[in-house]
Amino acid sequence: MDGRTEVVSGETARRPRRGRWWLIALATSVVVVATGIVFALRTPSPVGHWDSAAGRDRFVRAYAAAFADLPVPQRTIDVRTDFGVVRVYRFAGSGDASAPLVLLPGRASASPVWADNLPSLLRVGDVYTVDLLGEPGMSVQDRPIGDDGDQARWLHQTLDGLPEDRFHLVGLSIGGWTAVNLAVRQPELIATLTVIDPVYVFADMPIGTILRSLPAALPWLPKSWRDGFNSWTAGGAPVEDVPVADMIEAGMRHYTLRLPQPTRIGPDALTGLDMPVLAVIAGNSVMHDGHAAATAERVLPDGTVRLYPGASHAVNGEHPDEIAADIAGFLRQAR
Repeated sequence: MDGRTEVVSGETARRPRRGRWWLIALATSVVVVATGIVFALRTPSPVGHWDSAAGRDRFVRAYAAAFADLPVPQRTIDVRTDFGVVRVYRFAGSGDASAPLVLLPGRASASPVWADNLPSLLRVGDVYTVDLLGEPGMSVQDRPIGDDGDQARWLHQTLDGLPEDRFHLVGLSIGGWTAVNLAVRQPELIATLTVIDPVYVFADMPIGTILRSLPAALPWLPKSWRDGFNSWTAGGAPVEDVPVADMIEAGMRHYTLRLPQPTRIGPDALTGLDMPVLAVIAGNSVMHDGHAAATAERVLPDGTVRLYPGASHAVNGEHPDEIAADIAGFLRQAR
């Protein structure tokens, strides 16, 4: 791999796919809300939790409705870790990837947000989706996650609890940070690493994005405030009332996060990565500055960088087939 940045252009880059793509931004944009104000308003509980049984029931109904848009999973697996039980779904693919793909979603989201991506990714190989521990979803946190090391440990234990011994890790937004955080600390089970517009990896988050995110962190404010911010992160796309949106809204409204603020992963740690890395960067993302692609090209020793001009932070939903093709080509080169 030559480490050069490849700019995705042409008809597919100029015409984003319509559909549920903006929901990915809705799921991932609230990564920025871990501020001092929010922490001060949280309950004393040391783990993520629902505000009430009724709130959780509402989320579970919305989750089930959104999950109906996914292919039928081959298996549903609950993996016990030191920090709680992690829900994993396995989907049987038709491709010949050397190891399964493991998909990590963005903040305040869960497996159903991959609905647009799974059809094309399953042509690459078998796929696992993970509901992040400490986030709204079917995973259940029962011990505090205190730092970045704990974040790596629960994910490593999850992968270690699956039948295979190597995985192609794919992370979106905060899921991208979660994947890289594991790769720099406990890389033994990672064959390759793909990050899709990750936060806190190649650039800091702009202060304007942090300030505009505050309404999304306060569940008692009107839903329209959160919708406005999430539409902004998705390049101005309208927010529609569909099952995935209902699930995300229910999670944001009724689930309290008790996770540490992610630490920016520095250049020295990225330079030390010893597995092939694919970095997909959205040209118009509001989650990082305009230098993220150049930074990725500079610091990744075995990196392939794909820049999507005009794409928002919802790039994986705007261009699901193109990104699946990127991943397929990347995995072929990595063999």
